[in-house]
Amino acid sequence: MVIRNSPQLSFGHLASIMAAICWSAGNVIVAGTDLPGLQIAFWRLLLGGVLYSTVYFLTGRRISLRNIRLVALPGILLGLELAVFFTALRNTTVANATMIGALQTIVLLAVASRRFQESVTRWLIGASLIATGGVALVILGSSDELTWSPRGDALAFAAMILFSLYFVAVKNVRSEVDTFTLQSLSMLVASITVFPIVAVEVGTLAIPFPTWKEWITLLILLAVPGTGHLLMNWAHLHVTLSFAGVIMLSIPVISSVGAWLFLDERVTEIQIIGMVVVISTLFLVAKREAAISATIRD
Repeated sequence: MVIRNSPQLSFGHLASIMAAICWSAGNVIVAGTDLPGLQIAFWRLLLGGVLYSTVYFLTGRRISLRNIRLVALPGILLGLELAVFFTALRNTTVANATMIGALQTIVLLAVASRRFQESVTRWLIGASLIATGGVALVILGSSDELTWSPRGDALAFAAMILFSLYFVAVKNVRSEVDTFTLQSLSMLVASITVFPIVAVEVGTLAIPFPTWKEWITLLILLAVPGTGHLLMNWAHLHVTLSFAGVIMLSIPVISSVGAWLFLDERVTEIQIIGMVVVISTLFLVAKREAAISATIRD
Protein backbone atom coordinates (compact mmCIF):
# COMPACT_ATOMS: atom_id res chain seq x y z
CA MET A 1 0.00 0.00 0.00
CA VAL A 2 1.33 3.46 -0.94
CA ILE A 3 0.84 6.17 1.65
CA ARG A 4 0.55 9.50 -0.12
CA ASN A 5 2.28 12.54 1.32
CA SER A 6 -0.05 15.20 2.66
CA PRO A 7 -0.24 18.33 0.48
CA GLN A 8 2.16 20.57 2.37
CA LEU A 9 4.23 23.44 1.08
CA SER A 10 7.97 22.84 0.85
CA PHE A 11 10.51 24.95 2.72
CA GLY A 12 11.20 26.71 -0.59
CA HIS A 13 7.57 27.78 -0.92
CA LEU A 14 7.48 28.91 2.71
CA ALA A 15 10.72 30.86 2.24
CA SER A 16 9.20 32.67 -0.76
CA ILE A 17 6.12 33.59 1.26
CA MET A 18 8.24 34.81 4.17
CA ALA A 19 10.34 36.89 1.74
CA ALA A 20 7.19 38.64 0.52
CA ILE A 21 6.17 39.34 4.12
CA CYS A 22 9.63 40.77 4.90
CA TRP A 23 9.55 43.03 1.84
CA SER A 24 6.05 44.19 2.76
CA ALA A 25 7.23 45.12 6.25
CA GLY A 26 10.13 47.00 4.67
CA ASN A 27 7.71 49.22 2.73
CA VAL A 28 6.02 50.20 6.00
CA ILE A 29 9.37 50.93 7.68
CA VAL A 30 10.54 53.11 4.78
CA ALA A 31 7.25 55.02 4.84
CA GLY A 32 7.85 55.85 8.49
CA THR A 33 11.31 57.44 8.05
CA ASP A 34 12.37 60.85 6.72
CA LEU A 35 15.65 59.70 5.14
CA PRO A 36 15.49 60.25 1.33
CA GLY A 37 14.69 57.12 -0.62
CA LEU A 38 17.87 56.91 -2.68
CA GLN A 39 19.99 57.38 0.42
CA ILE A 40 18.04 54.64 2.19
CA ALA A 41 18.79 52.32 -0.73
CA PHE A 42 22.51 53.17 -0.82
CA TRP A 43 23.22 52.98 2.91
CA ARG A 44 21.16 49.83 3.39
CA LEU A 45 22.93 48.08 0.54
CA LEU A 46 26.37 49.24 1.70
CA LEU A 47 25.65 48.25 5.30
CA GLY A 48 24.42 44.84 4.20
CA GLY A 49 27.36 44.31 1.88
CA VAL A 50 29.89 45.19 4.60
CA LEU A 51 28.25 43.10 7.35
CA TYR A 52 27.60 40.05 5.17
CA SER A 53 31.09 40.22 3.66
CA THR A 54 32.63 40.48 7.15
CA VAL A 55 30.86 37.30 8.23
CA TYR A 56 31.83 35.79 4.88
CA PHE A 57 35.55 36.35 5.55
CA LEU A 58 35.36 35.43 9.25
CA THR A 59 33.98 32.02 8.29
CA GLY A 60 37.06 31.38 6.17
CA ARG A 61 35.55 32.04 2.76
CA ARG A 62 37.23 34.04 0.04
CA ILE A 63 35.78 35.91 -2.93
CA SER A 64 36.78 34.50 -6.31
CA LEU A 65 36.72 36.18 -9.70
CA ARG A 66 34.28 33.52 -10.84
CA ASN A 67 31.81 34.45 -8.10
CA ILE A 68 32.18 38.14 -8.92
CA ARG A 69 31.37 37.43 -12.57
CA LEU A 70 28.34 35.34 -11.60
CA VAL A 71 26.90 37.87 -9.15
CA ALA A 72 27.81 41.08 -10.99
CA LEU A 73 24.68 41.20 -13.17
CA PRO A 74 22.17 40.46 -10.37
CA GLY A 75 23.90 43.07 -8.18
CA ILE A 76 23.85 45.75 -10.88
CA LEU A 77 20.19 45.06 -11.65
CA LEU A 78 19.28 45.21 -7.96
CA GLY A 79 21.00 48.57 -7.53
CA LEU A 80 19.48 50.05 -10.69
CA GLU A 81 15.99 48.82 -9.77
CA LEU A 82 16.11 50.49 -6.36
CA ALA A 83 17.46 53.73 -7.82
CA VAL A 84 14.90 53.89 -10.63
CA PHE A 85 11.97 52.91 -8.39
CA PHE A 86 12.74 55.56 -5.76
CA THR A 87 13.16 58.13 -8.54
CA ALA A 88 9.79 57.09 -9.94
CA LEU A 89 8.18 57.74 -6.57
CA ARG A 90 9.31 61.38 -6.84
CA ASN A 91 7.62 61.76 -10.23
CA THR A 92 4.37 59.84 -9.91
CA THR A 93 1.98 58.66 -7.21
CA VAL A 94 2.73 55.69 -4.97
CA ALA A 95 -0.50 54.10 -6.24
CA ASN A 96 0.65 54.34 -9.88
CA ALA A 97 4.17 53.08 -9.13
CA THR A 98 2.94 50.13 -7.06
CA MET A 99 0.26 49.15 -9.56
CA ILE A 100 2.77 49.17 -12.42
CA GLY A 101 5.11 47.10 -10.23
CA ALA A 102 2.38 44.47 -9.87
CA LEU A 103 2.74 43.77 -13.60
CA GLN A 104 5.97 41.97 -12.69
CA THR A 105 3.98 38.80 -12.07
CA ILE A 106 2.76 38.69 -15.68
CA VAL A 107 6.30 39.27 -16.98
CA LEU A 108 7.74 36.51 -14.79
CA LEU A 109 5.04 34.05 -15.87
CA ALA A 110 5.98 34.66 -19.51
CA VAL A 111 9.69 34.29 -18.79
CA ALA A 112 9.13 31.18 -16.67
CA SER A 113 7.32 29.51 -19.53
CA ARG A 114 9.72 30.45 -22.32
CA ARG A 115 13.12 30.67 -20.57
CA PHE A 116 12.82 27.93 -17.95
CA GLN A 117 10.19 25.73 -19.64
CA GLU A 118 7.98 25.83 -16.55
CA SER A 119 4.41 24.62 -16.86
CA VAL A 120 2.39 27.85 -16.73
CA THR A 121 -1.19 26.63 -17.04
CA ARG A 122 -4.28 28.61 -17.99
CA TRP A 123 -5.44 28.13 -14.40
CA LEU A 124 -2.33 29.86 -13.03
CA ILE A 125 -2.59 32.68 -15.57
CA GLY A 126 -6.26 33.19 -14.68
CA ALA A 127 -5.50 33.16 -10.96
CA SER A 128 -2.71 35.71 -11.48
CA LEU A 129 -5.03 38.03 -13.42
CA ILE A 130 -7.69 37.79 -10.71
CA ALA A 131 -5.10 38.51 -7.99
CA THR A 132 -3.76 41.43 -10.04
CA GLY A 133 -7.29 42.83 -10.19
CA GLY A 134 -7.48 42.51 -6.41
CA VAL A 135 -4.17 44.37 -6.09
CA ALA A 136 -5.63 47.16 -8.23
CA LEU A 137 -8.54 47.48 -5.80
CA VAL A 138 -6.17 47.59 -2.81
CA ILE A 139 -3.95 50.27 -4.33
CA LEU A 140 -6.50 52.45 -6.10
CA GLY A 141 -8.92 52.17 -3.19
CA SER A 142 -6.44 54.08 -1.04
CA SER A 143 -6.07 56.95 -3.51
CA ASP A 144 -8.57 59.82 -3.46
CA GLU A 145 -7.07 61.34 -6.59
CA LEU A 146 -5.86 59.52 -9.66
CA THR A 147 -3.08 61.29 -11.57
CA TRP A 148 -0.93 60.42 -14.55
CA SER A 149 2.68 61.40 -15.02
CA PRO A 150 4.18 60.07 -18.28
CA ARG A 151 7.76 60.39 -17.00
CA GLY A 152 7.04 58.97 -13.55
CA ASP A 153 4.99 56.08 -14.87
CA ALA A 154 7.67 55.30 -17.46
CA LEU A 155 10.26 55.14 -14.66
CA ALA A 156 7.98 52.87 -12.62
CA PHE A 157 7.62 50.61 -15.65
CA ALA A 158 11.41 50.56 -16.09
CA ALA A 159 11.82 49.64 -12.40
CA MET A 160 9.35 46.77 -12.82
CA ILE A 161 11.31 45.44 -15.80
CA LEU A 162 14.60 45.77 -13.89
CA PHE A 163 13.23 43.87 -10.88
CA SER A 164 11.92 41.14 -13.19
CA LEU A 165 15.35 40.91 -14.84
CA TYR A 166 16.92 40.72 -11.37
CA PHE A 167 14.72 37.72 -10.50
CA VAL A 168 15.68 36.00 -13.75
CA ALA A 169 19.39 36.79 -13.30
CA VAL A 170 19.38 35.30 -9.79
CA LYS A 171 17.50 32.23 -11.04
CA ASN A 172 20.11 31.78 -13.78
CA VAL A 173 23.11 31.72 -11.40
CA ARG A 174 21.54 30.26 -8.27
CA SER A 175 22.70 26.71 -9.01
CA GLU A 176 26.31 27.91 -9.43
CA VAL A 177 26.69 30.14 -6.37
CA ASP A 178 25.65 29.57 -2.77
CA THR A 179 23.09 31.77 -1.04
CA PHE A 180 25.47 33.61 1.30
CA THR A 181 27.92 34.46 -1.46
CA LEU A 182 25.08 35.71 -3.63
CA GLN A 183 23.70 37.85 -0.82
CA SER A 184 27.08 39.34 0.17
CA LEU A 185 28.39 40.18 -3.29
CA SER A 186 25.09 41.36 -4.77
CA MET A 187 24.67 43.94 -1.99
CA LEU A 188 28.22 45.22 -2.47
CA VAL A 189 27.82 45.45 -6.24
CA ALA A 190 24.39 47.10 -5.86
CA SER A 191 25.76 49.73 -3.44
CA ILE A 192 28.57 50.57 -5.88
CA THR A 193 25.98 50.85 -8.67
CA VAL A 194 23.73 53.18 -6.66
CA PHE A 195 26.56 55.42 -5.35
CA PRO A 196 26.99 57.66 -8.44
CA ILE A 197 23.21 58.05 -8.74
CA VAL A 198 22.92 59.21 -5.14
CA ALA A 199 25.95 61.48 -5.56
CA VAL A 200 24.28 63.18 -8.53
CA GLU A 201 21.07 63.64 -6.53
CA VAL A 202 22.78 65.26 -3.52
CA GLY A 203 25.27 67.15 -5.70
CA THR A 204 28.41 65.87 -4.00
CA LEU A 205 30.48 62.71 -3.59
CA ALA A 206 30.30 63.27 0.18
CA ILE A 207 26.89 61.67 0.67
CA PRO A 208 25.34 62.84 3.99
CA PHE A 209 26.08 60.40 6.80
CA PRO A 210 22.98 59.02 8.55
CA THR A 211 22.26 59.98 12.16
CA TRP A 212 22.38 57.29 14.85
CA LYS A 213 18.56 57.05 14.76
CA GLU A 214 18.70 56.58 10.99
CA TRP A 215 21.35 53.88 11.44
CA ILE A 216 18.90 52.01 13.67
CA THR A 217 16.29 52.22 10.93
CA LEU A 218 18.83 51.00 8.38
CA LEU A 219 19.74 48.05 10.61
CA ILE A 220 16.06 47.17 10.91
CA LEU A 221 15.70 47.39 7.14
CA LEU A 222 18.70 45.09 6.73
CA ALA A 223 17.26 42.66 9.28
CA VAL A 224 13.75 42.58 7.76
CA PRO A 225 13.56 43.25 3.98
CA GLY A 226 17.26 42.37 3.72
CA THR A 227 16.44 38.95 5.14
CA GLY A 228 13.67 38.79 2.55
CA HIS A 229 16.35 38.89 -0.16
CA LEU A 230 18.29 36.15 1.62
CA LEU A 231 15.18 33.94 1.83
CA MET A 232 14.23 34.49 -1.81
CA ASN A 233 17.81 33.94 -2.97
CA TRP A 234 17.73 30.56 -1.23
CA ALA A 235 14.21 29.76 -2.44
CA HIS A 236 15.07 30.34 -6.12
CA LEU A 237 16.78 26.95 -6.11
CA HIS A 238 13.69 25.21 -4.72
CA VAL A 239 10.63 26.86 -6.29
CA THR A 240 9.53 27.79 -9.78
CA LEU A 241 9.95 31.34 -11.02
CA SER A 242 6.21 31.45 -11.71
CA PHE A 243 5.35 30.70 -8.06
CA ALA A 244 7.80 33.33 -6.81
CA GLY A 245 6.27 35.84 -9.23
CA VAL A 246 2.68 35.19 -8.16
CA ILE A 247 3.54 35.44 -4.46
CA MET A 248 4.85 38.98 -5.11
CA LEU A 249 1.22 40.08 -5.53
CA SER A 250 0.77 39.72 -1.77
CA ILE A 251 3.17 42.60 -1.05
CA PRO A 252 0.74 45.52 -1.65
CA VAL A 253 -1.88 43.79 0.50
CA ILE A 254 0.43 43.07 3.44
CA SER A 255 1.96 46.55 3.19
CA SER A 256 -1.51 48.13 3.34
CA VAL A 257 -2.39 46.13 6.44
CA GLY A 258 0.93 47.10 8.04
CA ALA A 259 0.36 50.78 7.24
CA TRP A 260 -3.09 50.54 8.83
CA LEU A 261 -1.70 48.90 11.98
CA PHE A 262 1.44 51.01 12.48
CA LEU A 263 1.05 54.23 10.47
CA ASP A 264 -2.64 54.95 11.14
CA GLU A 265 -3.47 54.85 7.45
CA ARG A 266 -7.12 54.20 6.73
CA VAL A 267 -8.38 51.08 4.96
CA THR A 268 -11.46 51.50 2.76
CA GLU A 269 -14.17 48.98 1.95
CA ILE A 270 -12.85 48.70 -1.60
CA GLN A 271 -9.40 47.84 -0.27
CA ILE A 272 -10.82 45.15 2.01
CA ILE A 273 -12.59 43.56 -0.95
CA GLY A 274 -9.33 43.65 -2.92
CA MET A 275 -7.42 42.11 -0.01
CA VAL A 276 -9.90 39.25 0.25
CA VAL A 277 -9.62 38.62 -3.50
CA VAL A 278 -5.80 38.59 -3.45
CA ILE A 279 -5.34 36.50 -0.31
CA SER A 280 -8.03 33.98 -1.34
CA THR A 281 -6.51 33.58 -4.80
CA LEU A 282 -2.95 33.22 -3.46
CA PHE A 283 -4.21 30.68 -0.91
CA LEU A 284 -5.60 28.59 -3.77
CA VAL A 285 -2.32 28.95 -5.70
CA ALA A 286 -0.31 27.84 -2.64
CA LYS A 287 -2.69 24.94 -2.00
CA ARG A 288 -2.36 23.81 -5.61
CA GLU A 289 1.45 24.08 -5.42
CA ALA A 290 1.40 21.92 -2.27
CA ALA A 291 -0.70 19.29 -4.02
CA ILE A 292 1.65 19.28 -7.03
CA SER A 293 4.69 18.98 -4.74
CA ALA A 294 3.08 16.05 -2.89
CA THR A 295 2.39 14.30 -6.21
CA ILE A 296 6.00 14.78 -7.32
CA ARG A 297 7.28 13.37 -3.99
CA ASP A 298 5.09 10.30 -4.49
